[in-house]
Amino acid sequence: MARLRKSVSYRRIERPYTRISKYKEQSFVRANPNSRIVGFETGTPQKTYKYTLKLVSKTDLQIRDNALESAKQTSNKLLETTLGTTNYHMKLKPYPHHILRENPIAAGAGADRFSTGMQKSFGKPHGNAAQVRKGSIVFQVSVNKENIDTAKTALTRASKKLPNSYLIQITENKSK
Repeated sequence: MARLRKSVSYRRIERPYTRISKYKEQSFVRANPNSRIVGFETGTPQKTYKYTLKLVSKTDLQIRDNALESAKQTSNKLLETTLGTTNYHMKLKPYPHHILRENPIAAGAGADRFSTGMQKSFGKPHGNAAQVRKGSIVFQVSVNKENIDTAKTALTRASKKLPNSYLIQITENKSK
């Protein structure tokens, strides 16, 4: 099985021509790979929480779906074990719409006979990524005042799983 390429390969935001048509032969991207993100919300959303913590991106970048899922799982594990499922609400904001492509290049003995080089270099789809702009929210956690430190730790753990750097903003929700 092929290994994942480093995230540096896909970090920069570029918008390639990825035509998807209802007629299969006219499509450049023939298939859209399944997203690896299981769920976008965890915890209890109905409750009113006093504070909202947001993980905000400092730069423009692309984040692969497996990195988003990994960050969600680590932060959710901490929140679930310490607070329980009823004392927080976590939401993953970006959706991985962008299709990542790879142009496989053959290596080894006789590779020049098999490889197409740059002749047909559009590439085959092999993953998804979310395009995140500077200042946009990646994760949002709602908690009460006594659980702010735990939520901050959870967001810090999530940021360690994602490429580039992030900052945590705390806002107080107005009660109605």
